[in-house]
Amino acid sequence: MAHLEHLNLTVRDPDAVADALCALLGWHVRWSGAAMETGRTVHVGDDAGYVALYRPAGAVTDAGSSYGVHGALNHLGIVVGDLAAAEARAQELGYVPRSHGNYEPGRRFYLDGPEGIEIELVSYE
Repeated sequence: MAHLEHLNLTVRDPDAVADALCALLGWHVRWSGAAMETGRTVHVGDDAGYVALYRPAGAVTDAGSSYGVHGALNHLGIVVGDLAAAEARAQELGYVPRSHGNYEPGRRFYLDGPEGIEIELVSYE
């Protein structure tokens, strides 16, 4: 069976985004260093998978809403064991949970995370 190992996002400040994801999700930095075209990448996640945060050498531009762009990433979906604790942690860190849903197969909410990256936190318990 196949499983997702990682996904790669372009960000302005990979170290700051990695720090924010570690604080929010309890992840750790798996690797960081030089990347293609004199950029920088930080791999942040757990032992099973990670998000590669890539910063090119040049400027990073905003594309607007991803929901109308072919092939764009719309949000990160992260499974948590305790949704209430995850929401409390998000609020402690200054994020604003929204769009709460309780439908099969689980409960969830969304927030705009570091650099405006939309994150869905979901629990199947």
